[in-house]
Amino acid sequence: MAGKGTPATALLQKQKVAHTVHTYDHDPRAESFGLEAVEALGLEPGRVFKTLVADVDGKLVVGVVPVTGQLDLKALAAAAGGKKAKMADPAAAQRATGYVLGGISPLGHRSRLPVVLDGSALDHPTMFCSGGRRGLEVELDPAELVRLTGAVVAGIAAG
Repeated sequence: MAGKGTPATALLQKQKVAHTVHTYDHDPRAESFGLEAVEALGLEPGRVFKTLVADVDGKLVVGVVPVTGQLDLKALAAAAGGKKAKMADPAAAQRATGYVLGGISPLGHRSRLPVVLDGSALDHPTMFCSGGRRGLEVELDPAELVRLTGAVVAGIAAG
């Protein structure tokens, strides 16, 4: 792989998970990191997922949803066994994951966070998610993402 690896790509290599790394030149003016990846890499939008960090009853939880939709906070709270969810403070999300906003991966966090993956990911043989840096996507079997993160699979996407 060209360039410096990330904790996410290192984890995939260490666990010997079949994956493909896709890179593109990130445009700092892009308003949506996920949609930028779709366009730059010519991907089907339903297969590209964004990683969002929410606060569920005072604990950080990672939600992974298609870039074309929004995170349903109520559904995320329920899937995480909580009552109330709100988007996490960006600084707290970056501290807990070790990644910058727009480059947060569901893999290789600094501290282990619960992950909830939208069920639509399982409709595809492979999915794309951030590899831990803006302009870096990893393609892998969604079942491997579930296995590596211990993710709960639930309908958490809205829209």
